[in-house]
Amino acid sequence: MKKPDWLRVKAPQWERVGNVKEVLRDLALNTVCEEASCPNIGECFKAGTATFLIMGPACTRACPYCDIDFEKKPQALDPTEPERLAQAVHRMRLHHVVITSVNRDDLPDGGASQFIKCIAAVRAISPQTTIEVLIPDLCGNWKALELILQAAPEVLNHNTETIPRLYRRVRPQGNYDRTLELLQQTRQIAPGTYTKSGIMVGLGETDAEIRQVMQDLRTVDCDILTIGQYLQPSPKHLQVNEFVHPEKFAAWKAFGEEVGFLQVVSSPLTRSSYHAEQVRELMKRYPRSRG
Repeated sequence: MKKPDWLRVKAPQWERVGNVKEVLRDLALNTVCEEASCPNIGECFKAGTATFLIMGPACTRACPYCDIDFEKKPQALDPTEPERLAQAVHRMRLHHVVITSVNRDDLPDGGASQFIKCIAAVRAISPQTTIEVLIPDLCGNWKALELILQAAPEVLNHNTETIPRLYRRVRPQGNYDRTLELLQQTRQIAPGTYTKSGIMVGLGETDAEIRQVMQDLRTVDCDILTIGQYLQPSPKHLQVNEFVHPEKFAAWKAFGEEVGFLQVVSSPLTRSSYHAEQVRELMKRYPRSRG
């Protein structure tokens, strides 16, 4: 399908994004911006931000929408990764950092220990930086989730990705109810932590199904929602069913605010970490006690 004008982005200019890429290469770090072929990489790198991808780049799941490599064998966790990530946060002078990961179903804790070490390393070198972790479902290991939350990230993000009817096709190793439970567990374990989730559209869902997912997320008191257009990374990935018009994204944003989300970021090019730093303003408007 030919992309409409509202999905076209200019290619990034090296002189504007090169500094970020140099830091990443110098510290041997992966980003979801690069590994997942994010269309906003030019804008974010130009602004001096990036979403760090830990424990990768190989993933233990084979989601047919995702461009992250699942064919390589996952490697042992690198004990130097947390410190290298913290150095990047310091060198890039990040006010807000997003740390995500591949799925590591091969690890008993799903990689929770590496998230904890990364949070601690960033806190040590850049204590004013707010931290958002975008985590996998940990195979329902809520003890591992509790340990991550004890490290006190300001934001706990876990993506819903799609509607329940499409889970078997889009996210075959995921579970819709488990995703909702993870967000609910987060609210119960750490009431002061802001919770966040994201969904893709354009895969064959209906407007009513999208609104039902939004209501389900509010049922578990999810604070922040991102909605973006699915884009096919390559011919071997799931095909786009529809390019959704920006007016519909605006309508979903309005509906989300109506049902009680503190923030809804909804546009064709929105991704989980798009303008994630805006949460700092949200935290000022809706402060929470972190115990």
